[in-house]
Amino acid sequence: MAAQPPGGTRSGRRLAWIVFGLFTADGFLHFGYRHLDAVARGHGQYAGTIFVEELTGSWAGALLFPAIVYLVKRWPLRRGTWAKALPVYLAAMVAVSFLHTTIMWGIREVVWQVAYGRSYDYGDMSVRYFMEGANDVVWFWLFVGVIMGFLAYRGARAREVRQAQLEADLARAEVESLERRLHPHFLFNALNTISTVMYEDPAAADRMIAGLSELLRRALATGGAQEVPLRDELSLLERYLDIMRARFSDRLSVSVEVDDDAKQGLVPPLLLQPLVENAIRHGADPRTHAIDVEVSAERRGPQLVLRVRDRGAGIAGDGQVQHGVGLSTTARRLAALYGDGHRLTLENADGGGLSVTIELPHRSAKPAEAHDARAPG
Repeated sequence: MAAQPPGGTRSGRRLAWIVFGLFTADGFLHFGYRHLDAVARGHGQYAGTIFVEELTGSWAGALLFPAIVYLVKRWPLRRGTWAKALPVYLAAMVAVSFLHTTIMWGIREVVWQVAYGRSYDYGDMSVRYFMEGANDVVWFWLFVGVIMGFLAYRGARAREVRQAQLEADLARAEVESLERRLHPHFLFNALNTISTVMYEDPAAADRMIAGLSELLRRALATGGAQEVPLRDELSLLERYLDIMRARFSDRLSVSVEVDDDAKQGLVPPLLLQPLVENAIRHGADPRTHAIDVEVSAERRGPQLVLRVRDRGAGIAGDGQVQHGVGLSTTARRLAALYGDGHRLTLENADGGGLSVTIELPHRSAKPAEAHDARAPG
């Protein structure tokens, strides 16, 4: 049991009731023991007296328990401090035992006066204090041990929470840093793409600039969210593909196949765009120079599986694969966000080309999340 926290919080009141309940249960258990002993001896008529004595003894202990909690908090028994704290505990032990016996006597005296019109016979008090003291010494140190254990557990839990919060803050800072790196990278590549066709095909360049404007508007609309619904990510990808189609024309072919259930899953913003960009930049067919990219997503039980495949050279014999800043940054973002809860696999696809597969924990987006992630019309 513990002292009620300042301010009488709900958790503090709940803890106080738990303490009261435990002491009350202790009183009933002792009553049962003494009553059965009395019945066995043929003295069952004293059940009422035994009940009052045991319950008042336990409730008197409940009244003093917060003082023991304060003692353990104020003078903790630790290595290097126990020698100074021990005399305080010994004095407190004597005081608690004296008060416990006195409170029991006082409550019983009131009950006996009200119920029977006479004083409660507690015997010679000079002897009674020593008799009760022997029992109180055991309970006092037992309470000290329980409280110390509880405080140590609560301190360890608090340190774990602080450590977890610190790790989450560090991971969030790393993700934000990576996202700040990803946005300029994407923008510079898009502007470079536009510059390559500006003089050859002004109309296409104009369409690409309009598409870039819409793409940036949608990208900025995520508001710094670490995850967005996949359906919104697909909409963002489509704006990017509009720019790429204006540049490559018939050379570029992109197919997108996504399960309806997968569209509800949450993914990091700008997850697919760097993968598709890498496929377009490095995944052209070595013979025809055509760019054929396949994007797919499906839900497999608790996992959301996304795949981007191209028809390029794939992974060379030395195990090297061509990729840029976007793909490496994506790998780091996923590691920071999901840790061991994700998989990023690069492998040669059947029939040629590189296949990039991402497996994430599937979490469905709430309607509000989907609405907030979309740019205003």
